[in-house]
Amino acid sequence: MARYVLTRLATTVPILLAISFAVFWAANQVSDPTVALTVNPRIAPEDITRYREHLGLGDPILSRYLQWLGDFVQADLGISLVRNGADVWPIVRTALVNTLVLVSLAVALSLVAGIAIGAISAIRRGSFIDYLATTISFLGISIPVFWLGLMLQLFFGLYLANWLGIGPPLLPTAGLYSPGQQGFDLADRVRHLVLPTMALSLQLIAVYSRYMRASLLDVMNSDHVRAARGRGLPERTVVVRHGVRNALLPVTAQAATDAGQLVGGLVVTELVFQYPGMGRLFVDALYGGDYPVLLASVMIVATAVFLVNLAGDLSYGVLDPRIRRGAR
Repeated sequence: MARYVLTRLATTVPILLAISFAVFWAANQVSDPTVALTVNPRIAPEDITRYREHLGLGDPILSRYLQWLGDFVQADLGISLVRNGADVWPIVRTALVNTLVLVSLAVALSLVAGIAIGAISAIRRGSFIDYLATTISFLGISIPVFWLGLMLQLFFGLYLANWLGIGPPLLPTAGLYSPGQQGFDLADRVRHLVLPTMALSLQLIAVYSRYMRASLLDVMNSDHVRAARGRGLPERTVVVRHGVRNALLPVTAQAATDAGQLVGGLVVTELVFQYPGMGRLFVDALYGGDYPVLLASVMIVATAVFLVNLAGDLSYGVLDPRIRRGAR
């Protein structure tokens, strides 16, 4: 297992370097942090030129990249080019924590609901419940996240409040805290997380339930399940211990992939709900030409994807002892 982890690390480092250089080059081609200064009549062109030289924007792109890489290896993420010289790490850390909270809630809720729905559908194959769950799952997979987010905002922020005759919306439709909120308020934070979590969870529940149903149907027809039934074990024990546990393997693989991608792939959801996470930070940094923030967010997201996928691979051995024996 240690050899496997080291091999994955050895193959991941070159990939991360290639990703960082590609993003660095692309950011310098499509954005410029001094563009906003050119429209200000009070700033002379000479001042803009001196500012560009101060930022090192006139140096060759390879030398700038190597300078950034050297600082990054020493855990120095640099300073923001458009946020008044603020350190990059606190900016990225805040956005990363917000995204991890949202992703953790969405994936946990989706796993619980998706596994339960998929298992019930498989056990009651061909029943009305199975057909209903299948239909709802296909609808959930087909609905775009941005459209679902907008519908949730309209329903909970406008229509439901009007129907109930209440002033403020039942659930907040944007942001992380209510206007004027001072300090940390857990109840207010949870209320702001409900709608984006719902928007993210619907598709995931649909996907996990389909994976769980197909996997459990395949496992229940395997030899070891028939042997367990032949030993006279109760059907509930056969389903839970010998069926569901082994059927979790493909669901685990998909959940690990989704969790890693969602850390940096919540651009649409975070923009719809104005949620200050990694996706929104990436878009703001890209449009603003703030490549230190952009590169730091990309590298952290890429590392998170690798770590989550690695954790998913290692969990296979916990769920299926045959994998551990094969690894030896």
